Amino acid sequence: MNELKMTPTENSIALRQGDFQSLAEALDYAAEGTTGINFYSGKGALEASVSYTQLRQGARSLASKLLGLGLKRGERMALVADTDADFVRFFFACQYAGLVPVPLPAAVHLGGRQAVIENLRKLLVSCGAKAAMSSSSFYPFLVDAVDGLNLDHVGEPAFFDALPEADLPLQHPRPDEVAYLQYTSGSTRFPRGVVITQKSVMANLEGIIRNGLGVRPGDRCTSWLPFYHDMGLVGFLLAPMASQLSIDYLSTRDFAMRPRLWPALISRNRATISYSPTFGYALCARRIRPNEIERYDLSSWRIAGTGAEPIRADILDRFARLLEPAGFHSRAFVASYGMAECSLAVSFAPLGKGLVIDRISAETLAENGTAVPVEESRCSRETKELVFCGAPLPGHEIEIRDEQGRVLPERRCGVLHVRGPSVMSGYLGDHESTREVLSSDGWLNTGDLAYLADGQVIITGRKKDMIIINGRNIWPQDIEFIAEQMPEIRSRDAAAFSTGGVGEDEAVVLVVQCRQFRQFDEMERDRLVEALRGRVREEFGIDCMVELVPPAHPAANIIRQDIKNHGTGRFSPPQPGSVPSPPAVCRPDRELAA
Repeated sequence: MNELKMTPTENSIALRQGDFQSLAEALDYAAEGTTGINFYSGKGALEASVSYTQLRQGARSLASKLLGLGLKRGERMALVADTDADFVRFFFACQYAGLVPVPLPAAVHLGGRQAVIENLRKLLVSCGAKAAMSSSSFYPFLVDAVDGLNLDHVGEPAFFDALPEADLPLQHPRPDEVAYLQYTSGSTRFPRGVVITQKSVMANLEGIIRNGLGVRPGDRCTSWLPFYHDMGLVGFLLAPMASQLSIDYLSTRDFAMRPRLWPALISRNRATISYSPTFGYALCARRIRPNEIERYDLSSWRIAGTGAEPIRADILDRFARLLEPAGFHSRAFVASYGMAECSLAVSFAPLGKGLVIDRISAETLAENGTAVPVEESRCSRETKELVFCGAPLPGHEIEIRDEQGRVLPERRCGVLHVRGPSVMSGYLGDHESTREVLSSDGWLNTGDLAYLADGQVIITGRKKDMIIINGRNIWPQDIEFIAEQMPEIRSRDAAAFSTGGVGEDEAVVLVVQCRQFRQFDEMERDRLVEALRGRVREEFGIDCMVELVPPAHPAANIIRQDIKNHGTGRFSPPQPGSVPSPPAVCRPDRELAA
């Protein structure tokens, strides 16, 4: 029996930096070389190694089988995105068959089985899938999720592999055809499918590979990011393939349980590029024991990227100092900004510089939206430290606009708008939401608050209303909806928000106007609080602080006023003192879905 070997780092073909017309064309070229993808177990053992040559052969064979099912060009196939070779093969089979793959979450969090099934079902209905595939470990969830949906073809990989190949030609997709559908992490009640064309994703990949990462021969990637998230899919599946790099994968679940495997794998295979949201670095640093550091050699790690959530410079600095004896250097850190609506990346900080901090007056920023620099020697508690996220990728434009749509000068905070070839064509079947964020001349309103300084993007806030916990986006309306299903709570009597901003720990608060507040004794109020916390935990797998307030409470007045003005039940977080500050109850290792 031959010993399983990982694919090599050095390739037999010349590096091409993503300059292809489609994902299928990119895989065709990668298949001429010797590199590929590798999957590791929770014990760090190599479980599967697939060269790009083998991936192309398997994907094309499977594509012929999918065509034999009578699926029409452009129809969607849902793929539960487990971190395994089958997902990758099915994703590229869809490229060759002219189908649109739809990666769906493969995350069993604290919400439990029913919450996972209901979320899958909503996504399946939203995307209008004609077929669906899942690994055997997730297949029971998929079976229950498709019950009654009348999907024609649902199965595990073996089901589709047993089909006969159709004698039909495989056609490469055109640049204007849809490459895949990416669901934005956030709302479970109102999911949004971002439509990404071949032209858009290839433009983004070329920008990432050539300008953002400066990929060069001899690079190797490592990732634990989930394939259903844009950073995991585009950044660490499609980008390595489009630059013919070998990549080593850990599953997100295995990373959560044993985060030390991440630097161990980088050390063992001499990887040069790996990314994580801030919380991943924090989790890893918390689990590494000082006496273990000598086992690692991280001197090869030239790009330690970060993004997907507010960047905490203090956490990354702690990680760098901890692993400096292992050869890691803080200059490897690369801050970036992006979103699924732009395929993935919008901007990258310069390579080899590490994190560059902008220290500004928090008071001035709050008063008039101006980012006034503060000398490091004069920093105080009122100083805000933000991270430069770089200039936009070539061919992309960025503007910071005020509420009236006027373009603001540098160091004035407003809403970040982006235009360029990587921007989505819209949300699937949701013309109203598309019109809200995408103008007729191609400008995307990201909803993120930012300013420009020296031509670089600096993020000061997040998308309107969005709660981001450990890399996972959650719409507060979804939390409110769950609360309002309780018989004691009326519609629009709940408001969810997060506390903590850039440089602070994040926690979720749910304020509930309880009309029976004075009738309830302390025991009844405690029961309702625990019931609400349990509902939120069951649905989203997160902890939150619940604050019951009587109708006359200032927070209740804010809720009512906001409903009157906007009809939404949304409101800004109350000022300090109106409700108690919540404890930092959320733990990064509890939920790694993004």
